Amino acid sequence: MAGKYPVSPLAPASFPDLPVIRGASFASIAAGVRYAGRTDLMLCRLVPGTVMAGVFTRSSTRSAPVLDCQEKIGGDSEAGAAIVVNSGNSNAFTGRNGIEATRAVTAKAAEVLGLPVERIFTSSTGVIGEKLPHDRITAKLEELTGMLDEGKLEEAARAIMTTDTYPKGASAEVKVGGQTVKIAGIAKGSGMIEPDMGTMLVYIFTDAAVTRPVLQDMVSTISDLTFNCITVDSDTSTSDTLLMAATGASGVRVEAGDTGFIAALQNVMMDLAHQVVKDGEGATKFVEVHVSGAHSDVEARVHAKSIANSPLVKTAIAGEDPNWGRIVMAIGKSGAQADRDLISIRFGDVLVAEKGWVAESYREADGAAHMKGQSLKISVDLGLGGGVATVWTCDLTHGYIDINADYRS
Repeated sequence: MAGKYPVSPLAPASFPDLPVIRGASFASIAAGVRYAGRTDLMLCRLVPGTVMAGVFTRSSTRSAPVLDCQEKIGGDSEAGAAIVVNSGNSNAFTGRNGIEATRAVTAKAAEVLGLPVERIFTSSTGVIGEKLPHDRITAKLEELTGMLDEGKLEEAARAIMTTDTYPKGASAEVKVGGQTVKIAGIAKGSGMIEPDMGTMLVYIFTDAAVTRPVLQDMVSTISDLTFNCITVDSDTSTSDTLLMAATGASGVRVEAGDTGFIAALQNVMMDLAHQVVKDGEGATKFVEVHVSGAHSDVEARVHAKSIANSPLVKTAIAGEDPNWGRIVMAIGKSGAQADRDLISIRFGDVLVAEKGWVAESYREADGAAHMKGQSLKISVDLGLGGGVATVWTCDLTHGYIDINADYRS
């Protein structure tokens, strides 16, 4: 499916130059999971002493690989670890077959890498409800081990794509105690995006030494500020997985509360989250929705998600129509508290409505001018309290229908 559609107009000019993360090596190959000749299988090997953390979808129909990762992620081990990812088939809603396929893949990976099976983490992404041809994956794992290279992270990013129109990567370097540590991550995601944990598939690597409880707390906290604040179509995937590996290869210890490292990690995760939205299926606009003045941050997020997920709001944005009445509608239906006569709305710097009515200074041409941009901002002040939230979304175009109408073709 990757490469079938034009690259998103919101895509970065090129894939970033990601730093090598010592202790993490990568390989990718065409296994024919769904499409012949397409690179669709990625292997990552991690050195002994690597600490793993993760967050996962809360979907009640989550896939067998997600369930397997959830069972393993809390374990501590001095052994190395590995991540195996396939695209083309999500191994979700596949019953006992899904469990058996996951066990087969993890067992074979453990065998060829000489690792405990408890240290093999897998992800699958693609079509739901079709049996995973796991023999095609296991047949390639030994070959992949001979191809592992620390400089192959970009190739790994390409191997995990489905309807993505471009591979997604981000990185940061930060000083900790006067020494440099590196962070690099890749992600895939384009549709079925309304995360309830992290995002579609995300893999982040650092050469810092971090204890598992500290790393898990960082990943969980920052995911809620980044990946849990994006939406393309309000649909939560059965396969959402975010794994982070700290190899410790730099020898630099990161402690809880290290603000520099936390900020750097948040920048990487926010960059990847925004790239997922910018590659939203059929997207032509990147939209920030900021809500302030709510009774609480929780209620502010409810309102912001209601606006960001509204098909009427999103199609108006696609048509460059400054239809602020649809913002009012989305606020009213959210279920969170609002007072019609206190609401103010802005499109960028343009005051559109205030105190429950169109602003005297508002001119339709000003609102329309803002809507013509590729990066838009919708701001709402509810006038009720101090609650604040920001979420990011995209417009809804006919391209979304085209992609999803023939997704299994």
